[in-house]
Amino acid sequence: MSFRLSQRDKDIIAFINQFRAVDRDSLVELFFKQLKSPINACNSVMVRLYRLGLIERTQQYSPTVYLPVDAKIKKNSQKILHFLSILDIYKQMCTYSAPKQVIVEDKPTGRKGGIEPDLFCIFKGSPFWIEIQRNHYSEQKMQGKISLYEEFFFSDEWKTLQWQPEDRATIFPSVILITPVRYAAKSDHIRIIQAGSIHELMEKYKSSTKQQKEAKPITQSSSSGGVRINLT
Repeated sequence: MSFRLSQRDKDIIAFINQFRAVDRDSLVELFFKQLKSPINACNSVMVRLYRLGLIERTQQYSPTVYLPVDAKIKKNSQKILHFLSILDIYKQMCTYSAPKQVIVEDKPTGRKGGIEPDLFCIFKGSPFWIEIQRNHYSEQKMQGKISLYEEFFFSDEWKTLQWQPEDRATIFPSVILITPVRYAAKSDHIRIIQAGSIHELMEKYKSSTKQQKEAKPITQSSSSGGVRINLT
């Protein structure tokens, strides 16, 4: 079959492949909102791409959720909700600044048993690993998760990750825990930020900036790579 894809078609397919599960309304928001009838336009494009066999879909959810053609998850899997929660965090970040170097389900150690953040990105100039906690963990289990990040920090393997700047000192990302629960998890070596959402996180830094107009950008200690975090 001969067919021609527009650049938007290609971008949509790549985006679905990247995020693994993308709902119709998110596609409207990210790719069609500038059009006169964005929902109709999106529906038309997605039906065409589906019929061409370039994407998969599941109608177990409303609105429809689209998947890669080689998706290894069942169409009724709870894993879909996991990927949609990652997508939601990404969209929240986009309302402030488009994240760069986005990696869904990052596996920076390259081996089992290492850290496996739900999302890596460079957001407002700083690198972050993001953990989205939809389930309530015990304090012990959460601290164990943080310990894995500390192990990776002391391994120095992170200094060779492909996104590291070539012209500046290497940086160890801060870890954002997106969770409705506040944990006592702590580290003397890496920065841990807890918030219920990206919107809450940004409001927190916005309020902090108003209170300390003369303050310098928040800086991590030199032992953790000198990460500068200035979200506002």
